[in-house]
Amino acid sequence: MTIDIREAYRRALDDFGALVHRIAPGQWDAPTPCAGWDVRTLVNHVVSESLCVPELFAGRSAAEIGGAFDGDVLGDDPLKAFDASAAAAVQATGEGGSLTAVVRLSFGDVPGAEYVTELFADALIHTWDLARAIGADERLDPELVEACAAWFADAGDDYRQAGVMGDPHPVPAGTGLQARLLAAWGRAG
Repeated sequence: MTIDIREAYRRALDDFGALVHRIAPGQWDAPTPCAGWDVRTLVNHVVSESLCVPELFAGRSAAEIGGAFDGDVLGDDPLKAFDASAAAAVQATGEGGSLTAVVRLSFGDVPGAEYVTELFADALIHTWDLARAIGADERLDPELVEACAAWFADAGDDYRQAGVMGDPHPVPAGTGLQARLLAAWGRAG
């Protein structure tokens, strides 16, 4: 990957956050490309995930965190909840030793660099999901798309086998990299 993964993650969260701040009051219950998720559920997922990041990099395991961030973590101020959780997550991933730390996830221990890469990819793809749901510009940062596509080319089958994403969608020859990446993630863009 040619971009520092921590920088890629920060940029993906920034792009997602810019869209969070554009959500109109009547759009929180709009459907997203994520089956069964509306906009609020999607944003809640990203915030919940972000809340776990500092805990995991502080050495706690996913089992120790348990359901601390289950349910509605957005409260009455989803924008504030997103901004605070994203800032804390980015700070935790940027600290010295974060990429070589061992992160204890529910399915096993992974190097910090792998965990940050997973966070980055999730934030990037969910940026497209949110853009689609609220009718915003769906173009993702091309440098981030390239970095995610390079990583996902090797990791995609593992994620499908784990059941965390659907089957890829076929795309015609000549399809751009963003559309191919989204199709690999099971999105019909």
